[in-house]
Amino acid sequence: MKAAVLREAGRLGPETVARPVIGQGDLLLRLRGCGLCGSDIAKIGAAATKVPVVLGHEVVGDVVEVGAGLSGSSSAAFAVGERVVSAHHVPCGVCHYCLRGSESMCAAFKTSNLDPGGFAEYVRVPAVNVRHATFKIPAHVSDEAASFIEPLACCARAVRRADVRPGDTAVVIGLGSIGCLFVQLARLAGARVVGVDLLAARGALGKRLGAEAAGAPEAMAPLVRELSDDRGADHVIVTGGGTGVLPWAARAVRDGGAVHYFAGGPGDHLPLPLETFYKRELTLTTTYSSSPRDLQSAFAMIAEGEISTDILISHRLPLDRLDEAVALMRRQEALKVFVTP
Repeated sequence: MKAAVLREAGRLGPETVARPVIGQGDLLLRLRGCGLCGSDIAKIGAAATKVPVVLGHEVVGDVVEVGAGLSGSSSAAFAVGERVVSAHHVPCGVCHYCLRGSESMCAAFKTSNLDPGGFAEYVRVPAVNVRHATFKIPAHVSDEAASFIEPLACCARAVRRADVRPGDTAVVIGLGSIGCLFVQLARLAGARVVGVDLLAARGALGKRLGAEAAGAPEAMAPLVRELSDDRGADHVIVTGGGTGVLPWAARAVRDGGAVHYFAGGPGDHLPLPLETFYKRELTLTTTYSSSPRDLQSAFAMIAEGEISTDILISHRLPLDRLDEAVALMRRQEALKVFVTP
């Protein structure tokens, strides 16, 4: 089968590789498409990425083979020909981390994966992923919308961990596809939302999806104060920019408020004095990845049309142009790329 293989940092190309063989409880999918995630782009450019590897984890495909134990009349059964979406990481559900809501720190979560990644013609979904992270896609949901279930679940877990409440004011820094998901989730949680992005087109999209205003940081600062009765935002959610945005986020957030980092990025030290955190009782939180609970929630939101996603797909490119898709994302010329075999 055809797959896009990363051989070394930055060198990505189409190759012919063996089609995966399924075992008991597994599924084999013929890929309909896979979303290109910011984490894929980071891994493609990182010298520490273990190679060779096929990346891609926002997968949508048709079932072409069903492993023993999955046929029959149970609700968990899958059949050849069904269109499904599957996530790549699954926690054990019973360890110390899982029982305390830190599923993404679970050892099983970190070692589970699809075989290979989604930038291929076929993918094997392991049995544990089939049981806990695979969903049959309703006919009215597009392939592209279904591919957002995993990233939406990551964002939903972040909003839940950040404890966004009705009446809160939330600032979302970075209005790429992830930031636009956060705008919608914060609105659903009852918050008033301000978007921050240097690109006017992305600010306009943020407003279209529910932000009361969106624009450059300094232009939005007075509005944040106005919407919050001069307190500052209850939450500042950072989707990009690394540590460099922390000083502005600290100025925008209220005393006792929280800055939530959803993404990593450049910077080895936090450019904010500990004394500032201490005296203002600021909270710095992060969220890495999703959980089965949040995947279920994201699936329901997509199926019920509560979250707009098709508008976030700016490009559709075939697998043999994946390097072009990566370049478009790096230059911020693409909002979200859906890669098809």
